[in-house]
Amino acid sequence: MSFAHGKRLGALDARQTQPRTLARARDALLRPSPTRLALRALSLALFIVLWQLASASRLNLGVVTFANVPAPTEVLDSALILARSGKLIPHLAASVIRVLSGFGVATLFGVGIGIAVARAKFAEDGFMPLLEILRPIPAVAWIPLAILMFPSAEGSMVFITFTGALFPILLNTIHGVTEIDRRLIASAQSLGATRRAILFEVILPGAAPAIVTGLAIGMGTSWFCLVTAEMISGQYGVGYYTWEAYTLQNYADIIVGMATIGLLGMISSFLVRKIGAALTPWSKPR
Repeated sequence: MSFAHGKRLGALDARQTQPRTLARARDALLRPSPTRLALRALSLALFIVLWQLASASRLNLGVVTFANVPAPTEVLDSALILARSGKLIPHLAASVIRVLSGFGVATLFGVGIGIAVARAKFAEDGFMPLLEILRPIPAVAWIPLAILMFPSAEGSMVFITFTGALFPILLNTIHGVTEIDRRLIASAQSLGATRRAILFEVILPGAAPAIVTGLAIGMGTSWFCLVTAEMISGQYGVGYYTWEAYTLQNYADIIVGMATIGLLGMISSFLVRKIGAALTPWSKPR
């Protein structure tokens, strides 16, 4: 049997060994039915209505009060003012560049180190102790060190978003590689596959669904860390806009910034999952 034929059999086995429940959940998320879409829209509308009522009536529940919370109508007015001011595009552009830069570097390091750690004991012993110490450190704690390490504020902000994305990508890559059936690798080796062929024809296709999940989570955490990153400096950026609104006590603007970050994070994570689904058709349920 030729190695090319073996690769085809290995790919078939890899497809058959993918977790069906994860694939079904991903497909349901990417292609929800019209009924589910309507239910989601209804839930958002209900949330906005309840928020409006609570703010308008200055609802006070004792533990939580809406006396000073801006109503959705106020937030919408602030969003329209921001859109008309000409500042929205520079804020969005600055934040998107920072997030994509940090996310891109985190993808290279997370996938590369994750594969090495999962495949080699010396890499696991060399990398994981340090990474496990660094992983629980919150993004805000990196600010002083980031300022000292990077000569430019831009580099510091990219670094903070990088730390947010790195560990979800790294851990999901390790999980994806370690879950590959060892018999597939042994079969490829028995057919004369080189290390490079095993990596690109067996390991990466088998681990791809888990890696895509890590990328989607990492993209979301990059946006999560954005406000922290843009606290360092900044004249532009959605996180900077949100923090500036807080210091000036423009409460409606704070919610505009929060909602913008949430929407951008949701859209970008969805795009990552969508691209990942297109690149890994073998992980879809039959």
